[in-house]
Amino acid sequence: MTALDDLARLARHRGEPVVQPRMGFARPARMRAGLARTRAARALTAGTITVDSYTRVGDLAGVREALAAGAELNGFPLVAHGPGVTRAVVAGIGEAGFPVQVRHGSAMPLPIVATLLAAGLDATEGGPVSYCLPYGRTPLRESVAQWARCCELLAAHGGHLESFGGCLLGQLCPPGLLVAVSVLEGIFFRRHGLRAISLSYAQQADTAQDIEAIAALRALAAEMLPDVDPHIVLYTHMGAYPRSRDGARELLRESARLAVWAGAERLIVKTTAEAARIPTVEENVAALETAAVTARRHRGRPVPVPPQDTGVLAEARALVEAVLDLDGDLGRAFVRAFERGVLDVPYCLHPDNRNRARAAVDAGGRLRWVSVGAMPIRGITPTAPASAVDARSFLRMLSFVRDAYDRPPPTPDTPAHIRTHPSARDNDPDK
Repeated sequence: MTALDDLARLARHRGEPVVQPRMGFARPARMRAGLARTRAARALTAGTITVDSYTRVGDLAGVREALAAGAELNGFPLVAHGPGVTRAVVAGIGEAGFPVQVRHGSAMPLPIVATLLAAGLDATEGGPVSYCLPYGRTPLRESVAQWARCCELLAAHGGHLESFGGCLLGQLCPPGLLVAVSVLEGIFFRRHGLRAISLSYAQQADTAQDIEAIAALRALAAEMLPDVDPHIVLYTHMGAYPRSRDGARELLRESARLAVWAGAERLIVKTTAEAARIPTVEENVAALETAAVTARRHRGRPVPVPPQDTGVLAEARALVEAVLDLDGDLGRAFVRAFERGVLDVPYCLHPDNRNRARAAVDAGGRLRWVSVGAMPIRGITPTAPASAVDARSFLRMLSFVRDAYDRPPPTPDTPAHIRTHPSARDNDPDK
């Protein structure tokens, strides 16, 4: 097991999550300073090196030109800097007790994985579906083949891989599909030799639905990956983020509460600057400490959301089993699943995605299917009417969470689902 797995086990024992930023800077000195500040934060932390967008798409000539011109990049150009520079960045910082994970967003990640391993790092994230469909037009078949090679390379070095499957498109993807893709990618990783695995889920708009989804993810992982014991990574909301500082802070706190209530071992945080620009080191550290304080205050408290079963686990299991039945080779099964619509990501424009499925956020914030296309899940979970999706409602859904948290403090006239939201309670100790 890796240092990231050890830290996750410590978080499970403590009942509070590891908190981790989404931090990446082009200049090695600034990247090193960011990691040092993350390690020194008053929280149980893991470090992050987020790779820049040129490197993500394999444009190494572009990244070198940008570096030569002194341009600001939106991440660390890992491959261009090379393993020697990267090793120096983490020297004395990325050691036992403080793992550093490389995050990138690449459908074709072999150069990134080879470089991080050569630099002495052992943890990254992504997946053949989750890092292919949302981010470009790379054929799924090519992504699957390269991710298989990366898994085998990571496995040979005892590395850790986190599925990004629970974060497809960030929002407007019902939780049954998020859970299914995360578990399927975990199975793909395991079949290609990895034993150190984590699975992800992105916070949506309804806390009760999210708690059910994370419970479903854990249950299905235990069933399908019995010899792995993957830990769960929760992402603070991946969609449109509140523009007000108070709203952004409350949404982060809600994700920390959710992580505690659902038992997620790791939380990827967002900052109060998220809606406007790339956050500074100081803003990232403040977010880590805010999340950690909130998590500690809610550790051991009863979950204020009644447990329920609306069919998320049954839906996810049906999808996983349908894909596994398509082919003994899971890579080929992924390709066939999208060709036939057995998996279909709503509103995803990738050429290999059928894009016949549709989903909607209802008035209470729950994600529901409007149409499931050819996916074998019809009737398992409640659906929304087809009239729920038009141009105006689509824009409303995209900004649902942002608008809810940017509203002024609740009044008796505030809709019930906002007025009774945990972050709106007058007696909330995090205020």
